[in-house]
Amino acid sequence: MKVILTTNIKKLGKAGDQVIVKDGFARNYLLANNMALRDTKSNLEYFEKIKDEIDLKEKEKKQNAINLVEAVKKINIEFIKEADDKDQLYGAVSKKEIINFFNEKEIILLSDDIKIIQPIRTLGEHKIEVNPYEDITAEIKIFVKKT
Repeated sequence: MKVILTTNIKKLGKAGDQVIVKDGFARNYLLANNMALRDTKSNLEYFEKIKDEIDLKEKEKKQNAINLVEAVKKINIEFIKEADDKDQLYGAVSKKEIINFFNEKEIILLSDDIKIIQPIRTLGEHKIEVNPYEDITAEIKIFVKKT
C-alpha cells in the first residue's frame, strides 16, 4: 500500500514522503496512529494544507529530543551487579534495566531509542547509543560495578 507519511519514522522516511509499505503495517499501525494517510489525490491536497502544522510538530519533537540527549549526557549511569572472579556478570545489563534507570530519573526513553553496541556482560565501562530522533545520536557511558 502506498501512503503519505505525516510524521518522521525511523528506517521508513520523513514527513511528506510517499512510501510503499505492507498493507497490514499501514492499516494496523500507520493509519491507526495517524502517522500516515492513504496515497490519494484528495489526501495529497489535504497534506499540503496541514504541512505547516506537521513541520511545527516535527521541530518540537526534534527540540525535545535534543533536550533529552543533553539530560542523558549529564547523568552518571551506574549499575551494581553480581560477578564472578573473572569479572563476568551473572547475566547481562539489558535495555529494560537501562530504560527503568532513566524512568527513575524522570527521563522517558523507548526501547527503539537505545542501541547497545556490545552486550554488557562484564564489569567496567561500556558504551551505548541513545537515538531519540532521526540524526540525533549520543554515545553514553555505562559503568558496571561489583556488589
